[in-house]
This record gives sequence, C-alpha cells and structure tokens, in this order.
Amino acid sequence: MPTDHDHEEFPVNRRNVLCGGGVAVFGAMIASLLGGTKPARAEPISGTVPEVDGLAVRVVTDSYQFAVAPSATVRSVDIQHFGWGIGGDKPPGRTLISEFGLSMHVASRRGAETRNVLVDFGFTPEALVNNTELLGIDPAKLDALVLSHGHYDHFGGLAGFLRQQHGKLKPKLPIYVGGEDCFCSREWTGSPVRGNFGALDRQALEQADLTVTYAEGPSHLADHGFTTGQIGLTSFEKLVSPSAMKIGVDHGVGCFADKLAEEDRTKTVVPDQFRHEIATAYNLKGRGLVVLTSCSHRGVVNAIKQAQSASGVDKVHAVIGGFHLAPYKEDYVRETIASLKTLDVDYVVPLHCTGEAFYEFAKPEMPGRLLRSYTGTRLVFGT
Repeated sequence: MPTDHDHEEFPVNRRNVLCGGGVAVFGAMIASLLGGTKPARAEPISGTVPEVDGLAVRVVTDSYQFAVAPSATVRSVDIQHFGWGIGGDKPPGRTLISEFGLSMHVASRRGAETRNVLVDFGFTPEALVNNTELLGIDPAKLDALVLSHGHYDHFGGLAGFLRQQHGKLKPKLPIYVGGEDCFCSREWTGSPVRGNFGALDRQALEQADLTVTYAEGPSHLADHGFTTGQIGLTSFEKLVSPSAMKIGVDHGVGCFADKLAEEDRTKTVVPDQFRHEIATAYNLKGRGLVVLTSCSHRGVVNAIKQAQSASGVDKVHAVIGGFHLAPYKEDYVRETIASLKTLDVDYVVPLHCTGEAFYEFAKPEMPGRLLRSYTGTRLVFGT
C-alpha cells in the first residue's frame, strides 16, 4: 500500500492509524503538546480497594458468535447469550459482528451507585459501533475507558466509535493506559503475515475530549474497580512477542523516547515487551476478584497475581479475557491450567487469543468452572 514513509523500517500508514482516525500532522501535535490537554496520572491505590455489590461483564466484540446458544445459570453466574438481532415484530436485519479483536463492557453496582466502563475497542469501528448499539450500551453513561495495550485488535475500533459518539460522551472522559508504549507505532512480526500494525493517535483522543490517564501502577477506576498497573513477570510464564515497536514520533504519530523504559530510549525498533499492558479488576463483595485480562501477553497467571498484589485480595472469583495461549505448545497450556487450578479460580472464561487447545484441555480439568462465552454474551456475577 503506498505511503509517504517508504524509507522507514516499517511505515506509519495513515489509513491504519486508529482506523483512519484522521491525519495527525506535526503542527497539530506540537500545538497539542504546548497548549492542549495534558495527560493525567491515575489515582494510586492506597489502603483497600472498594467492594462492589454486583457486576455484569458484556462481551461486546470477540472472535465468535453462536446465535442459538441457550442462556443458563451456572452456580452463582447468570450467562445471558445474545441470540439473533431480532425481537418482537422486528424482522432480520443487523446482528452482531464478530472479528479477531476484543471489547468488553463492565457495569458495576455499589449500593445505589452504578458505573459503566468500556475495556478495549476491537479491530474495527464497524463492529464496535454496531455491537454497542444492538447491545444497548449507552455511550453517555460511560464513566471510563480502558486500553489494555497498544495492539490494533484492541484499539482499532476506537476512533470511529469516538467520531460516531461525538458530543455524547461525558466531557473529559478518562481513558486509562499503562504507559507511553501504548502510543508506539507497531509492525506485526508473527504469523501468518508481517505488516504495519498501526498506532494510537493522541490527536483523535484529544479531539474527542478524552483525558489520557496513565496507570503505570495499581490505580482506582471509576470509584468501583481498579487497574492492576503494569504486569510483572513473576510466574513460569514466558513472553512471546508477535510485534515490533518503533521508538520515536514521526509527523505526530508514535511514542516519546524519553518516556519509555531506559533500555529502549536510544533504540529505533525493539521487540514488543508489553511493559505497558494492564488488566482491569473488581472486588466483588463476598466472592473475591473478577479479573479482565484482555490479552495476557505478560501471562494470565501474572495478571492475576498482579491483581492480587495490587488489591491485597487473594480470592479470585473469575478471570475473563484472552489468555494468549494459541502460540504455545501443549505442555505450556497444561501448566497454565494447573496454575489456574492452584489459584482456585471459581470461574474461567477464555476469549479472543486464548486458542481452542486451552478450552479442549481445560474442560475435563475444570468441571463447572470453565464457562463458554461469545460475542454479545453477558455474565452477571452476584453476591
């Protein structure tokens, strides 16, 4: 595809920046830096994390939709599948769009208070806009956005969603990110093909009146939940890097080297270490932690341990999200399952990049604990 950056090791294709979220020109970036909204720092956790009385996690976008799956209750979890995009006298028309990307909506309740958070944004704005509308997610009620990490299948739908919801979102709505690495331009270096993997555009976020909020450490989220902060490598899990990260800013797109890890600042391109990856978690009263791992490049077990350390809560009620196990061999997948059993997680909900092998191996190992979810599924966790 033609680009004005063919001389670069991997080019920044403007059509791949936040799904065509607008050309971020150098002058606009300088104006933003000098006079625009400055990034904020998330409120660090001090003392205990809040408890919520109820929690519902809706899978807005995932790889697969099974329209005729029956809803069910498994012990204390109500599993509500979406079905078709029909109802009453409404004939078939639009229905949910599935794609290799991930987005989740979390509604929490504490007393009379409710909070709504959108975690990740899928691969395309077409899927995100379509699905949020069909699922009845009101953008005006969102209290925060969270981007787990800077991969296109998690932020690709964002700019188009922001344009479509222009004027509907709360002013200065915070978007939580785990560090400057989120903004680096990336190339996909894994299988099956290599190519430009886009970059997160600050200008699109500023035009939408979002407040970019850095959460490198454990931080409060919309009064009800928390982000884990950057996930340490503390277990057996090994990082496999399917992408390369370009250091620096070009024509307003990219990441500022002086804000990155010291060992990366003087380099041009580095294998992605996902130092900025964060998970999202809630402390459900009487049940324990519900952890949304998103993609788990740093390891699902590491993400859980980070949530436990950040909150001081050991009991894990549920882990939901991509576990990024598709690239690994059987023995590694089985070790992950064994670790989840040791952690005594009540419910395990694999999504997105987990891979079918995990579900196949885990099903006989976790009877009553492994839950199947699809695009549109709503998981209601009660006390």
